[in-house]
Amino acid sequence: MQIKNLITKNTIVVATSMLFILLFVYASVSKLITFTDFQTQLGQSPLLAAFAVPVSYGVIGVELITSLLLVFEKTRKWGLYLAYLLMVMFTTYIVIILNFTSFTPCSCGGVLESLGWTEHLVFNVGFILLAILGVITYKHHDTSSKNRRVKNKIVIWNLVFTSILGVMLVITLYALSEKQIHRNNAFIRRYLPHPVTTIKGIEIPFNSYYLAGVSGDQIYLGNTSAPAHILSIDTTLNYTQSHQIELNNEQQIPFFAPQIKIKEPYFYVVDGQVPTIFKGLLTDWKAQVFWQGKPSETFSRTEIVSPSLFIFSGLDKSYGQNVIGRINFNDMDTVVKSHQLLKKQIDGVFDTDGMLRFNSELNRLLYVYYYRNEFVIADTSLNLDYKGRTIDTVKNASLKITTTKSGQIRTLGNQSTIINKQCATWGDYLFVKSDRLGKYEPKEMLKDASIIDVYNLNTESYDFSFYLYHFKGEPIKTFTIYQNRLIGLSENYLVTFRLNPQFFNLKT
Repeated sequence: MQIKNLITKNTIVVATSMLFILLFVYASVSKLITFTDFQTQLGQSPLLAAFAVPVSYGVIGVELITSLLLVFEKTRKWGLYLAYLLMVMFTTYIVIILNFTSFTPCSCGGVLESLGWTEHLVFNVGFILLAILGVITYKHHDTSSKNRRVKNKIVIWNLVFTSILGVMLVITLYALSEKQIHRNNAFIRRYLPHPVTTIKGIEIPFNSYYLAGVSGDQIYLGNTSAPAHILSIDTTLNYTQSHQIELNNEQQIPFFAPQIKIKEPYFYVVDGQVPTIFKGLLTDWKAQVFWQGKPSETFSRTEIVSPSLFIFSGLDKSYGQNVIGRINFNDMDTVVKSHQLLKKQIDGVFDTDGMLRFNSELNRLLYVYYYRNEFVIADTSLNLDYKGRTIDTVKNASLKITTTKSGQIRTLGNQSTIINKQCATWGDYLFVKSDRLGKYEPKEMLKDASIIDVYNLNTESYDFSFYLYHFKGEPIKTFTIYQNRLIGLSENYLVTFRLNPQFFNLKT
């Protein structure tokens, strides 16, 4: 009878070992065959993204070592414990994915390709129980056991210790990965499933239109080829209306590059190179001179804070670099410039070039550099709040500046690297469009979509990224955020997208 029991127990141990060998060998070989995809999936994981490279090699290596230990009788006990540890770690990973992360990625790859996360969890629990059975049976199969009670306690404590070790290893990786993703990012993006959905797109008649502003239920487009022409489109993209600005320009002020800005109930015709600002009501589209500055007060970009306060950015020729300033019509010193907010790296002109935005919900100005992974947050009195970093790793601008033989004109060469291409802000968020691929990201995606990175201005951290898919094959050139909508303009289309409230805390 005793011999028969030993044979039965030996059969259970061997069968359990063979099942784990089959599982781990098949899983590891499948990962090796599609290794790039496996690394990409880990790179998009909300739990292990920061450690995708070592984890990808480590998992395959440990699975193969475990299989090898299970083959030989002398090492089978350690193989069973290692198999148990792996299954505990895999199960802990799934529990965290389902309950503690901001999104659930696809459960793809390997032997469990057809299973969802819940089924995957049940499968793992089943193999945990199988591993426990194998360890306990192997203990009783060991004929050298002299004190069964002591041996039983040892087995139980070994399983408890192994369980705690497996759980703690995964939790530690999760905590370290979260810290690196949000604070010390190594250019690994975190993609959420469906944070943005396309609502509608309409064709616009000319490619010279630009986004002039959004007010109420109307989107306003200016036209660089016809500066006095405005096209208004309702936010449902069902109705369009053309407007013609009547400009009272008795002073015969010459325009260089006028831009239309909308801030309900007013519209403004702004030309920072003159510099001048015309102002009128949206109800009649008639404008007259509101402000005319000195030749030394020119600027490139402006944002409207209120009817009496504007912020701007541009080249201060006397200072030799770009600066941020404000125009306060309630202050005797109307134009004030800050030489502290933007920091020179190379020439002060190209290396400090960027995008100026105003966040009305936070009452803060933002300046996002084109050629480095940095942005500036300040109040409307031009006091610095903080300097943030985008997830790209380029801290110093990489520029190729060429100068004409006369030395009078400098231009930027094609070798210069644009880090942040476009941006918009609303509520707690900064949205940055980038064409730069992070780790594990397929280059082919740029043919179908633009990459938008989302930063939380309150927590001063990177939150996640999403793909903004092209509309009828055309990528979005510029975009803005208004309440819970992303409004984008491509070469020939105006497109609206809805921001999923599950991922965005936006007031509408």
